[in-house]
Amino acid sequence: MGKVIAIANQKGGVGKTTCAINLGGALASLGHEVLCLDLDPQANLTVGLGIDLNTVERSIADVLIDSNITLGSIIRPTKTKKVDVAPATLELSAAEVELFNAIGREMALRDKLSRDVVERYDYVLIDCPPTLGLLTLNALVAASGVIIPVQTQYYALKGVAALLKIIKTIRQSVKIGEAPTAGVPITVYEPKSDAAKSFVDLAKEVIGAHK
Repeated sequence: MGKVIAIANQKGGVGKTTCAINLGGALASLGHEVLCLDLDPQANLTVGLGIDLNTVERSIADVLIDSNITLGSIIRPTKTKKVDVAPATLELSAAEVELFNAIGREMALRDKLSRDVVERYDYVLIDCPPTLGLLTLNALVAASGVIIPVQTQYYALKGVAALLKIIKTIRQSVKIGEAPTAGVPITVYEPKSDAAKSFVDLAKEVIGAHK
């Protein structure tokens, strides 16, 4: 489990926010510095950590859509020692719509998780909205681990299967995007990935066509 953890499930009412708040508190009680990042427009995590939404001047919505606003500038301490929060407000819904037209829109959060912020904390917990929309996609791309709270019911477990499929797809897409920055092709960067295998298959077709 990595240090940036998305807490995700497209179903509402399964305890994502409760998990984020209490896991954050438990990690803090064990001596770890924790950042809880609210990526749900309902802002239940922000409120649940004791923040009055009327006092929030800048939120994660501003960070995602304004290149001049850093994540570090919106982080606030909470009532719990060692737990900070990057707050959300209802404006996050509008920000998600705005993001749809942005280049690299699924990388917006990952790009804002600067090293100085990540290294300040032992764990970053991202509370996702109850949808598989662009905000959740941003969280999954930015995260190095995922916790999926579930109810032990048939349809809930079926939903998890869909989410796991998306996570697998994201891992392959992100690897393709990272390979050029590493200065090598995907077949060298992640040779066992589905993407690498697909390009090897394509290469074989190209070779076969020129025999």
